[in-house]
Amino acid sequence: MMTVKRLDLADAGVILDGARAKAAEIGVPMCIAITDEGGNLVAFERMDGGKVTSITIAIDKAFTAAGAKKATHEYGEVSQPGKPVYGIASAIGGRLMVVGGGLPVVVDGDVVGGIGVSSGTPAQDREVAQAGIDVFLAAQD
Repeated sequence: MMTVKRLDLADAGVILDGARAKAAEIGVPMCIAITDEGGNLVAFERMDGGKVTSITIAIDKAFTAAGAKKATHEYGEVSQPGKPVYGIASAIGGRLMVVGGGLPVVVDGDVVGGIGVSSGTPAQDREVAQAGIDVFLAAQD
C-alpha cells in the first residue's frame, strides 16, 4: 500500500518525466505543472517550444485539479451556458480552469496533488497529463 499523502519534489519529477515523454512521443512541446494537494506549485517545466501563454494556463490547470479535486474537463462540461456551474470559470480571480488538461493525482482514494498541461489541444493536454500520472502510479507499485 502506498503512503503518499502529498506530492514532493521527487514525486513531481517522476510525473514530469512521464508527461514529457508522452509530449515528445506525440510531437507537441508542452508546459507541465505539478502541484501538491492544496494546489501549490511543486514543479514546472516549459519544454523547448512550449507556448509562453501556456505557462500560466498549465499552472492554473494543476491548481484547479488539486484544489477542487476534479479534472478540469469535468468543469468544462458543466460550466457551459444553461449548465449547473455556468460562470464558475471567473471564480478565484479567474484561476479556475474549465479546459481539459488538468487532472488530480489520486493515491489510495486521496487527492495528493495535481498536474496541469498546456500547449496542445485539450485532448492532447489531457493525454500528456494522464501519462505523467500513469508513470507515477506505476513507480509506486
